[in-house]
Amino acid sequence: MVDMTDLQDEYDRKVNRMLPQVAAAVGGWPIRFDHCFGRVVLDNVFEDEWYGHVESPAYKNLSEAQIREAIEIADRMLQEGRPAVEELNDKSLEYRGKL
Repeated sequence: MVDMTDLQDEYDRKVNRMLPQVAAAVGGWPIRFDHCFGRVVLDNVFEDEWYGHVESPAYKNLSEAQIREAIEIADRMLQEGRPAVEELNDKSLEYRGKL
């Protein structure tokens, strides 16, 4: 059986700590704060504004499949850097009608 707490901890570590730390260290990314990375990750999971699909705190209320997808998106941003962050941020803004 999957331990959701482990997945939630991994999400929290990557989205709320690792991504903002990398963004600050390298500079030039379109976003840099934890809540922005959370928005981008979750909007891309749902292909829509996330808060219409799951209660806050979202990472505590995601299904196993959703949190695994969220972690994959965070991993992509960590691995690919600015190009992935720009692409996924633009998609998030499109879902929100801001682009």
